[in-house]
Order: sequence, then C-alpha cells, then structure tokens
Amino acid sequence: GTKIRWPLLYEILRVGLIAAAITVTTNLTVALTTGIVGRAGAQAIAGYGIGSRLEYLLIPFAFSIGAPLVAMVGTCIGAGKTERALRAAWLGALVAGLAAETVGLAAACFPGGWMTLFSADASVIAHGSQYLRIVGPFYGFFGVGMVLYFASQGAGRLAWPLIAGLSRLAVAGAGGALAYAWTHDLAAVFLTLGLALAVFGAIIAGAVARGAWGAVPPRG
Repeated sequence: GTKIRWPLLYEILRVGLIAAAITVTTNLTVALTTGIVGRAGAQAIAGYGIGSRLEYLLIPFAFSIGAPLVAMVGTCIGAGKTERALRAAWLGALVAGLAAETVGLAAACFPGGWMTLFSADASVIAHGSQYLRIVGPFYGFFGVGMVLYFASQGAGRLAWPLIAGLSRLAVAGAGGALAYAWTHDLAAVFLTLGLALAVFGAIIAGAVARGAWGAVPPRG
C-alpha cells in the first residue's frame, strides 16, 4: 500500500539532482584539465596530479563545515528567518575561505613540502610546484564557493551554484585549452585554472550577497 508522494519526491530531487550535476562539473573540470596538461608530457601530468590532490583534500574540509550548514540554513529559512540563515552561511564561508587560503598560500610558498611526499623526480616536482605557486593563492575562493554551495542546498536555491560550476568548467576547460594552444606554456594554463576557481567562488558569493535565496516563507 506504499505510494510515492510526488510533491516530496520533487522537493528532494530538485535539490539532489542539481547537486549531483554540480559534482559532475567538478570532476569534468579535473578530467579536462588533466588532458590539457598531459600534452606537455608525463612529468607534467604527474606533477599536476600531485599538486591538484591538495585541492581535492580541501573538499572534505569544506564538507565538514558545509554539511551542518545544510541543516542550519534549511531550518532557519523554513522558519522564515532568512537573515539568520545568511549569517550562518557567511560565517561558515569566512572560516572555510580563510583556512583554504592559508593552505593555498603555504603550498605556494613551500610547494616542495607537499610534492616531495610523493615524488623524487626533479621534473615532476618542478611542474607540481609551478602549479601550487600559481593556483594555491586562489584556494580561498574555492573554500568560500564550496561552503556556500552546501548552504545553498539548505536554502533550496542551487541555480547559481550550478552556473558557477559550469562557468568554472568553461574557464578551466576552454580557457586552459586556448591558453596552451596559444602559449605552449603550462604557467598560462595554471593561471587559467586559478581564475576558474576565482570565478566559481565569486559567482556563488555574489549571487548569495545579491539575494539569490530571497525571502522564502515557511512551509506548512
């Protein structure tokens, strides 16, 4: 006698499916940029792979802050307290952004400390270090964007996070390919990847700041 309650299923999937799509854009971004960097040779792709793992380690950290915000923001917005939801989201984004930026700056200043954990090849270390020096300072944008993405799940407003993910994919994929085609220099590609992170974080933060969540009335 169990029946599907379509209104509830819709409420779940309208958030869950878009969140899944955003995750896909993240992995597509890595796949495309790996292919671009691979044109420079095996050592380049190995160095990029090691360096970019540090970025991946920021995701569980952002999750540790963002996952509780899903419930906090959802509860506040459901009670009609949008301003309180925003305060929680911005505080979480501030903490994550500062922590991610600290990690990024440390990696940019001392890339060998990370690279030598995984390789002793001088060329691999050089390519990975170049990546960290250029992209590391943009990690703060990634931390802010990821936490606000989680918070937006609680708000049920994922259109702008999806746009941000697609924009990052376009900048990193198309921009990275054009940068390498024009310059044959990985520094230009890595700069494009850093700018893609900045675009991702800035779009989500800008949308939330400009009222993307709106004044959502409590649900009965």
